Amino acid sequence: MPMFVHGAVPEISIIICTYNRSALLVKTLHSLLPLENLHQAEIIVVDNQSTDDTAAAIKGFIETYGADMDIRYLLEPVQGLSAARNTGILASKSQLIAFLDDDAIPCRTWITTIVNTFADKPEVMAMGGKIAPIFESKRPDWLIKPFELPYTIVDLGNRIKEYPKRLHPCGANMAMRKPVFDISLFPLELGRKGDSLLSGEETWLFSQLQEEGHSILYHPEMAVDHFVPANRLTEDWIMKRYYSQGISNAMKSEGMKGHLLLLGKTGAKVIYILADSILSRSKGRKLLNKCRLESIRGTLHMILNRKRESAAG
Repeated sequence: MPMFVHGAVPEISIIICTYNRSALLVKTLHSLLPLENLHQAEIIVVDNQSTDDTAAAIKGFIETYGADMDIRYLLEPVQGLSAARNTGILASKSQLIAFLDDDAIPCRTWITTIVNTFADKPEVMAMGGKIAPIFESKRPDWLIKPFELPYTIVDLGNRIKEYPKRLHPCGANMAMRKPVFDISLFPLELGRKGDSLLSGEETWLFSQLQEEGHSILYHPEMAVDHFVPANRLTEDWIMKRYYSQGISNAMKSEGMKGHLLLLGKTGAKVIYILADSILSRSKGRKLLNKCRLESIRGTLHMILNRKRESAAG
Protein backbone atom coordinates (compact mmCIF):
# COMPACT_ATOMS: atom_id res chain seq x y z
CA MET A 1 0.00 0.00 0.00
CA PRO A 2 1.51 3.41 -0.95
CA MET A 3 2.47 5.71 1.88
CA PHE A 4 0.76 8.79 0.38
CA VAL A 5 -2.44 9.22 -1.56
CA HIS A 6 -2.21 11.16 -4.81
CA GLY A 7 -1.56 14.85 -4.14
CA ALA A 8 -0.61 14.43 -0.47
CA VAL A 9 2.46 16.35 0.70
CA PRO A 10 5.00 14.65 3.00
CA GLU A 11 6.22 16.39 6.13
CA ILE A 12 9.84 16.00 5.05
CA SER A 13 11.84 15.11 1.95
CA ILE A 14 14.98 13.05 2.60
CA ILE A 15 17.55 13.34 -0.18
CA ILE A 16 20.30 10.73 -0.48
CA CYS A 17 22.86 11.37 -3.23
CA THR A 18 25.05 8.45 -4.24
CA TYR A 19 27.98 7.60 -6.49
CA ASN A 20 29.49 4.13 -6.89
CA ARG A 21 28.81 2.86 -3.35
CA SER A 22 25.91 0.48 -3.85
CA ALA A 23 26.66 -1.80 -0.88
CA LEU A 24 26.86 1.10 1.57
CA LEU A 25 23.80 2.73 0.03
CA VAL A 26 21.69 -0.40 0.54
CA LYS A 27 22.71 -0.47 4.23
CA THR A 28 21.63 3.16 4.57
CA LEU A 29 18.30 2.47 2.87
CA HIS A 30 17.69 -0.50 5.18
CA SER A 31 18.45 1.72 8.18
CA LEU A 32 15.48 3.92 7.27
CA LEU A 33 12.92 1.13 7.71
CA PRO A 34 12.81 1.17 11.55
CA LEU A 35 12.78 4.98 11.81
CA GLU A 36 10.05 6.54 13.89
CA ASN A 37 7.47 8.39 11.73
CA LEU A 38 8.88 7.13 8.44
CA HIS A 39 5.37 7.59 7.04
CA GLN A 40 5.92 11.37 7.24
CA ALA A 41 8.80 11.25 4.77
CA GLU A 42 9.47 10.88 1.09
CA ILE A 43 12.87 9.40 0.17
CA ILE A 44 14.61 10.67 -2.96
CA VAL A 45 17.70 8.73 -4.03
CA VAL A 46 19.76 10.61 -6.63
CA ASP A 47 22.21 8.46 -8.57
CA ASN A 48 25.02 10.71 -9.78
CA GLN A 49 25.84 8.66 -12.89
CA SER A 50 27.27 5.68 -11.00
CA THR A 51 29.17 3.10 -13.03
CA ASP A 52 28.70 0.19 -10.61
CA ASP A 53 25.47 -1.68 -9.88
CA THR A 54 23.90 1.23 -7.98
CA ALA A 55 20.88 1.58 -10.29
CA ALA A 56 20.03 -2.12 -10.02
CA ALA A 57 20.56 -2.11 -6.24
CA ILE A 58 18.19 0.84 -5.74
CA LYS A 59 15.55 -0.60 -8.03
CA GLY A 60 15.79 -3.96 -6.26
CA PHE A 61 15.34 -2.26 -2.88
CA ILE A 62 12.29 -0.35 -4.16
CA GLU A 63 10.74 -3.54 -5.52
CA THR A 64 11.12 -5.19 -2.11
CA TYR A 65 10.35 -2.30 0.25
CA GLY A 66 8.50 0.24 -1.90
CA ALA A 67 5.24 -0.57 -0.11
CA ASP A 68 6.84 0.33 3.23
CA MET A 69 8.06 3.80 2.31
CA ASP A 70 7.57 6.56 -0.24
CA ILE A 71 10.80 6.25 -2.25
CA ARG A 72 11.89 7.45 -5.68
CA TYR A 73 14.98 6.92 -7.83
CA LEU A 74 16.40 9.76 -9.93
CA LEU A 75 19.41 9.78 -12.25
CA GLU A 76 21.54 12.94 -12.43
CA PRO A 77 23.97 12.69 -15.37
CA VAL A 78 25.89 15.89 -14.55
CA GLN A 79 28.78 14.79 -12.36
CA GLY A 80 29.00 16.48 -8.99
CA LEU A 81 27.44 16.33 -5.54
CA SER A 82 26.03 19.84 -5.89
CA ALA A 83 24.27 18.91 -9.14
CA ALA A 84 22.84 15.76 -7.53
CA ARG A 85 21.61 17.66 -4.46
CA ASN A 86 20.01 20.33 -6.62
CA THR A 87 18.16 17.65 -8.59
CA GLY A 88 16.78 16.23 -5.35
CA ILE A 89 15.75 19.67 -4.11
CA LEU A 90 13.88 20.50 -7.30
CA ALA A 91 12.09 17.14 -7.21
CA SER A 92 11.11 17.39 -3.53
CA LYS A 93 7.51 17.95 -2.43
CA SER A 94 7.99 18.99 1.19
CA GLN A 95 8.85 22.35 2.73
CA LEU A 96 11.44 20.56 4.87
CA ILE A 97 14.47 18.98 3.22
CA ALA A 98 16.97 16.69 4.95
CA PHE A 99 20.20 15.36 3.48
CA LEU A 100 21.68 12.04 4.46
CA ASP A 101 24.92 10.58 3.09
CA ASP A 102 24.77 7.24 1.30
CA ASP A 103 27.01 5.77 4.03
CA ALA A 104 25.23 7.21 7.07
CA ILE A 105 22.91 5.46 9.54
CA PRO A 106 20.38 7.75 11.30
CA CYS A 107 19.16 7.20 14.84
CA ARG A 108 15.59 5.94 15.30
CA THR A 109 14.18 9.38 16.20
CA TRP A 110 16.02 11.28 13.42
CA ILE A 111 12.90 12.19 11.41
CA THR A 112 10.86 13.04 14.53
CA THR A 113 13.60 15.32 15.87
CA ILE A 114 13.88 17.26 12.61
CA VAL A 115 10.14 17.66 11.98
CA ASN A 116 9.29 18.60 15.57
CA THR A 117 12.17 21.05 15.92
CA PHE A 118 11.21 22.97 12.79
CA ALA A 119 7.55 22.97 13.93
CA ASP A 120 8.43 24.26 17.42
CA LYS A 121 11.03 26.81 16.30
CA PRO A 122 9.77 28.79 13.28
CA GLU A 123 12.84 31.05 13.44
CA VAL A 124 15.18 28.11 12.65
CA MET A 125 16.02 27.84 8.94
CA ALA A 126 18.54 24.98 9.11
CA MET A 127 19.79 22.38 11.55
CA GLY A 128 22.33 19.61 12.00
CA GLY A 129 23.49 17.27 14.71
CA LYS A 130 25.95 14.67 15.94
CA ILE A 131 27.92 12.52 13.51
CA ALA A 132 29.76 9.56 15.03
CA PRO A 133 32.36 7.61 13.04
CA ILE A 134 32.18 3.95 12.05
CA PHE A 135 35.84 3.23 11.30
CA GLU A 136 36.42 0.38 8.86
CA SER A 137 39.87 -0.08 10.38
CA LYS A 138 41.53 1.09 13.59
CA ARG A 139 41.51 4.83 14.25
CA PRO A 140 45.04 6.09 13.49
CA ASP A 141 46.97 7.49 16.44
CA TRP A 142 47.59 10.70 14.47
CA LEU A 143 43.84 11.41 14.07
CA ILE A 144 43.70 14.12 16.72
CA LYS A 145 40.77 16.45 17.46
CA PRO A 146 41.50 19.03 14.69
CA PHE A 147 41.26 16.24 12.09
CA GLU A 148 37.77 15.21 13.17
CA LEU A 149 35.87 17.79 11.11
CA PRO A 150 37.62 16.83 7.82
CA TYR A 151 36.50 13.27 8.62
CA THR A 152 32.95 14.54 9.30
CA ILE A 153 33.08 13.65 12.99
CA VAL A 154 30.85 16.10 14.88
CA ASP A 155 30.00 16.29 18.58
CA LEU A 156 29.23 19.75 19.95
CA GLY A 157 27.81 18.42 23.20
CA ASN A 158 24.41 17.39 24.50
CA ARG A 159 22.72 20.79 24.51
CA ILE A 160 20.53 22.29 21.76
CA LYS A 161 22.20 25.53 20.62
CA GLU A 162 23.10 27.77 17.73
CA TYR A 163 26.15 26.67 15.77
CA PRO A 164 29.28 28.53 16.89
CA LYS A 165 30.86 30.92 14.40
CA ARG A 166 32.81 29.21 11.59
CA LEU A 167 30.87 25.97 12.14
CA HIS A 168 27.74 24.72 10.41
CA PRO A 169 25.86 21.46 9.70
CA CYS A 170 27.68 18.86 7.61
CA GLY A 171 26.20 17.29 4.48
CA ALA A 172 26.09 13.82 6.00
CA ASN A 173 23.41 15.04 8.41
CA MET A 174 21.72 18.35 7.71
CA ALA A 175 18.22 19.73 7.17
CA MET A 176 16.73 23.05 6.12
CA ARG A 177 13.50 24.71 5.16
CA LYS A 178 12.94 24.72 1.42
CA PRO A 179 12.86 28.56 1.22
CA VAL A 180 16.62 28.42 1.95
CA PHE A 181 16.98 27.47 -1.70
CA ASP A 182 15.14 30.59 -2.80
CA ILE A 183 18.42 32.28 -1.88
CA SER A 184 20.45 29.85 -3.96
CA LEU A 185 20.86 26.22 -4.87
CA PHE A 186 24.23 24.57 -4.26
CA PRO A 187 26.96 26.15 -6.46
CA LEU A 188 27.96 23.70 -9.19
CA GLU A 189 31.61 24.75 -9.24
CA LEU A 190 32.04 23.61 -5.62
CA GLY A 191 31.60 20.20 -4.00
CA ARG A 192 32.69 16.65 -4.73
CA LYS A 193 32.77 15.54 -8.35
CA GLY A 194 33.37 11.85 -8.88
CA ASP A 195 36.49 10.94 -6.91
CA SER A 196 37.71 14.53 -6.37
CA LEU A 197 37.88 15.95 -2.84
CA LEU A 198 36.70 19.47 -3.60
CA SER A 199 34.26 20.85 -1.06
CA GLY A 200 33.01 24.24 0.14
CA GLU A 201 29.46 24.18 -1.22
CA GLU A 202 27.92 23.72 2.23
CA THR A 203 30.08 26.44 3.78
CA TRP A 204 29.09 28.82 0.98
CA LEU A 205 25.36 28.14 1.41
CA PHE A 206 25.37 28.42 5.20
CA SER A 207 27.43 31.61 5.05
CA GLN A 208 24.66 33.12 2.93
CA LEU A 209 22.14 32.19 5.62
CA GLN A 210 24.31 33.55 8.41
CA GLU A 211 24.87 36.83 6.56
CA GLU A 212 21.10 37.26 6.36
CA GLY A 213 20.78 36.62 10.10
CA HIS A 214 18.99 33.26 9.93
CA SER A 215 19.10 30.78 12.80
CA ILE A 216 21.07 27.53 12.29
CA LEU A 217 20.58 25.06 15.09
CA TYR A 218 22.67 22.19 16.46
CA HIS A 219 20.52 19.40 17.91
CA PRO A 220 22.32 16.50 19.63
CA GLU A 221 19.35 14.15 19.07
CA MET A 222 19.61 14.60 15.31
CA ALA A 223 22.31 11.94 15.27
CA VAL A 224 23.80 9.64 12.65
CA ASP A 225 26.65 7.14 12.44
CA HIS A 226 28.92 7.69 9.45
CA PHE A 227 31.18 5.15 7.74
CA VAL A 228 34.89 6.00 7.38
CA PRO A 229 36.58 3.61 4.93
CA ALA A 230 40.08 2.30 5.57
CA ASN A 231 41.45 3.91 2.39
CA ARG A 232 40.73 7.34 3.88
CA LEU A 233 42.53 6.61 7.13
CA THR A 234 45.95 7.36 5.65
CA GLU A 235 48.28 10.33 5.86
CA ASP A 236 48.24 10.66 2.06
CA TRP A 237 44.45 10.95 1.98
CA ILE A 238 44.19 13.59 4.70
CA MET A 239 46.92 15.66 3.03
CA LYS A 240 45.02 15.49 -0.27
CA ARG A 241 41.87 16.46 1.60
CA TYR A 242 43.56 19.60 2.95
CA TYR A 243 45.05 20.46 -0.45
CA SER A 244 41.59 20.21 -2.02
CA GLN A 245 40.16 22.36 0.78
CA GLY A 246 42.73 25.01 -0.08
CA ILE A 247 41.56 24.95 -3.70
CA SER A 248 37.94 25.20 -2.53
CA ASN A 249 38.80 28.21 -0.34
CA ALA A 250 40.33 30.00 -3.32
CA MET A 251 37.34 29.18 -5.54
CA LYS A 252 35.01 30.84 -3.02
CA SER A 253 36.89 34.16 -3.09
CA GLU A 254 35.60 36.69 -5.61
CA GLY A 255 37.09 39.87 -7.03
CA MET A 256 40.31 41.69 -6.16
CA LYS A 257 39.15 42.46 -2.62
CA GLY A 258 38.33 38.79 -2.01
CA HIS A 259 41.70 37.64 -3.36
CA LEU A 260 43.61 40.17 -1.23
CA LEU A 261 41.68 39.17 1.88
CA LEU A 262 42.38 35.50 1.18
CA LEU A 263 46.09 36.18 0.62
CA GLY A 264 46.21 38.10 3.89
CA LYS A 265 44.63 35.21 5.78
CA THR A 266 46.98 32.77 4.03
CA GLY A 267 50.03 34.81 5.08
CA ALA A 268 48.82 34.84 8.68
CA LYS A 269 48.35 31.06 8.52
CA VAL A 270 51.94 30.59 7.34
CA ILE A 271 53.26 32.54 10.32
CA TYR A 272 51.07 30.57 12.74
CA ILE A 273 52.10 27.23 11.22
CA LEU A 274 55.79 28.06 11.42
CA ALA A 275 55.45 29.06 15.07
CA ASP A 276 53.35 26.00 15.93
CA SER A 277 55.78 23.67 14.12
CA ILE A 278 58.55 24.68 16.52
CA LEU A 279 56.43 23.58 19.48
CA SER A 280 54.83 20.49 17.93
CA ARG A 281 56.11 17.19 19.26
CA SER A 282 53.36 14.64 18.65
CA LYS A 283 52.87 12.81 15.36
CA GLY A 284 49.37 14.23 15.05
CA ARG A 285 50.44 17.87 15.50
CA LYS A 286 53.31 17.48 13.04
CA LEU A 287 50.96 15.98 10.45
CA LEU A 288 48.42 18.72 11.08
CA ASN A 289 50.96 21.40 10.21
CA LYS A 290 51.96 19.52 7.06
CA CYS A 291 48.28 19.37 6.10
CA ARG A 292 47.83 23.08 6.78
CA LEU A 293 50.73 23.79 4.45
CA GLU A 294 49.08 21.59 1.83
CA SER A 295 45.91 23.68 2.20
CA ILE A 296 47.93 26.83 1.59
CA ARG A 297 49.60 25.21 -1.42
CA GLY A 298 46.18 24.40 -2.86
CA THR A 299 44.98 27.97 -2.32
CA LEU A 300 48.05 29.52 -3.96
CA HIS A 301 47.90 27.03 -6.85
CA MET A 302 44.30 28.04 -7.57
CA ILE A 303 44.98 31.78 -7.33
CA LEU A 304 48.00 31.55 -9.66
CA ASN A 305 46.00 29.52 -12.19
CA ARG A 306 43.26 32.14 -12.16
CA LYS A 307 45.80 34.88 -12.81
CA ARG A 308 47.24 32.95 -15.74
CA GLU A 309 43.75 32.37 -17.17
CA SER A 310 42.91 36.06 -16.80
CA ALA A 311 46.16 37.06 -18.55
CA ALA A 312 45.55 34.57 -21.35
CA GLY A 313 41.89 35.52 -21.76
